[in-house]
Amino acid sequence: MKIEFIKAKLSHIHQMRELILPEIESGVILDRSEDEIATNIRSYILAMHNNEMVGFTALHIHTAYLAEIRSLIVKDGLRGQNIGASLVNRAVEEAKMLGIQKVLSLTYKQAFFERLGFVEIPKEALPEQKIWADCIKCKHFPICNEVSLIKNL
Repeated sequence: MKIEFIKAKLSHIHQMRELILPEIESGVILDRSEDEIATNIRSYILAMHNNEMVGFTALHIHTAYLAEIRSLIVKDGLRGQNIGASLVNRAVEEAKMLGIQKVLSLTYKQAFFERLGFVEIPKEALPEQKIWADCIKCKHFPICNEVSLIKNL
């Protein structure tokens, strides 16, 4: 399967929301409004197959030294084909290009991120802006089963 990786455009927002909706409803991924996606559109990388969106992720910058992999999704039925890993690797390469030193992930898929070189860290090590900007909006807050991981670049 030939996958093309592109930067998101504002015209992709509706498709992005449709792709991620089941994961939002199950509480696996935090809901982001169309306005929030639009504000951060430059951080998204899309995986496309035959002009169909099959996945995406975002590289969200927290500080001059720390970024986060957010909203990683691959279309159900296409998982396990290295699309997610390719999205994360592209985001990590972008972080390196920007001079970021560490990339964070808060996830239920610990083994997936460990295969990509991330290591678990205590949640207490998460930056406060992450907790108060994102985590507080989650329906699982403050009882969170996600694992926090980091990759040094």
